[in-house]
Amino acid sequence: MSSEPRLLLPFLGGFYRMVSDFHWPIIRLAVGGTLFIHGGWSKINGAWQGLAAGMPKMGIEPAVPMALLVTGLETLGAVCIILGLFTRFFAAAIAIQMAYITFVILWPRGFAAYELTLIWGMIFFAIALRGGGPYSLDRKIGREL
Repeated sequence: MSSEPRLLLPFLGGFYRMVSDFHWPIIRLAVGGTLFIHGGWSKINGAWQGLAAGMPKMGIEPAVPMALLVTGLETLGAVCIILGLFTRFFAAAIAIQMAYITFVILWPRGFAAYELTLIWGMIFFAIALRGGGPYSLDRKIGREL
């Protein structure tokens, strides 16, 4: 008994086998790239200062170092996720960040407020569990966490 379901269109089997390792780099590019543009890029272009100013209202201190940490995760961490470099470390750190944003900051506002950070957190958690995959710099250097 095979663990894979039978293909509805068996002639696609060869194609699916040929491209099966590409799913993980696509996922890394999608979530890492989105996080970089949505979070990191805006913060390195000055939004980190607004984040730092708002952190004390959320009970996060010291605000400036924490805003810089978030900025670093959302820039360097996102780029490393895309490249598959130190993938488990950065994916786990970003998953923790997203969990904090989701359950501590946004939860009281309702599902519409936290749905994206929840999804992002779950995907980064899955990446942390899986690692960079076959097409990653972690694999190229032969080391990962």
